[in-house]
Amino acid sequence: MEQTRPSRPLAGRFADSRGFTLIELLVVILIVGILAAIALPAFINQRQKGYDTDTKTTLRTALVALQSYEVNEGTYAATTADLLAIEPALGDAINLTVAGTATTFTMTAESKSTTVFTVSRDAVGRTTRDCSAHGSGLCKANPDANGNHW
Repeated sequence: MEQTRPSRPLAGRFADSRGFTLIELLVVILIVGILAAIALPAFINQRQKGYDTDTKTTLRTALVALQSYEVNEGTYAATTADLLAIEPALGDAINLTVAGTATTFTMTAESKSTTVFTVSRDAVGRTTRDCSAHGSGLCKANPDANGNHW
């Protein structure tokens, strides 16, 4: 005849439990710390990329407004106020500046991440895009074949 061990009631098993050991708690804290160390920099970088995307979109909008100005006036020598009259949404830009001549222009805007983005056109009609923090956020470390960093 087979002997069976008497089973303890479920309540008795939990009442006998003494909790977690110090080693178990330290291992869990270590794991949570490692996960936080991995996730936090990735989150912070995503925020910077979002700020940079907003600024790049603003500059593209300003570029369209400047091209509209050039079609009407025959020159790129517009002021920030001229562009605001064409596109009022540019009023949300941080430190938007524009300087131009009949054939060239340079526009800059600052991101909330403090990166300054620039769009410029030279006398030959070549447009280049640059930024102040190469290798950070959405600013490429190395320029592409056309000299653009974004």
